[in-house]
Amino acid sequence: MQLKPLFTFLTGLTKHNERPWFQERKATYDQLRAQFEEDAEFWFQELKKLDSDLAGPEGRKSVFRIYRDVRFSNNKDPYKTHFSAYFIASGKDVESPGYYVQLGPNGNTLVAGGLYMPDKAQLAAIRQEIDYNADELKALLVAPDFQRYFGGMGGDKLKKSPAAYSVDHPEIELLKHKSFTASHTMTDAEVLAHENFRGYVLEVFRAMVPFCQFLRGATAA
Repeated sequence: MQLKPLFTFLTGLTKHNERPWFQERKATYDQLRAQFEEDAEFWFQELKKLDSDLAGPEGRKSVFRIYRDVRFSNNKDPYKTHFSAYFIASGKDVESPGYYVQLGPNGNTLVAGGLYMPDKAQLAAIRQEIDYNADELKALLVAPDFQRYFGGMGGDKLKKSPAAYSVDHPEIELLKHKSFTASHTMTDAEVLAHENFRGYVLEVFRAMVPFCQFLRGATAA
């Protein structure tokens, strides 16, 4: 992926988020997307070696469309101002633990993963796993590479303890989570300074594999 041309294009799109501007530069977009799809295919193939459960969709098909769904949004801008992809282990079901990469200017680059806003059954299953097996999760959260890239687990939390768990439960802060995510953000300068951004993203994903596997194991039943 040629990062500088991509950032130049997306910066222009941020300023001119309108169909005529985009259509005039559609050839540039198609070329940049093709490059991003190549990177996505690389990440997918390499991730499969690290996480044997990773099933699909294939790397190129994991890339999100740039067109925004504006039907229920007050923001009517037709285009996203970043490129992104999501790699999961359960076909087309995006509501499962996976690996996400987003590339865009103005501080909109991040490498992330986990499970954002699990459904009721998934949430109950993860909390049960934490109740039974918190030591495994706590150990992977303090692993050196996980700390290096993510600093800990993110995600929205309840203000009070979940109904099924006592306020004095020893793992109550973990149990309060409504989402279970890890996120590594990057400045534009950091992105553009990388000679091997593709490889760097893979290293961040590598640090996330045990975290995703823990969540997937909890929700597999």
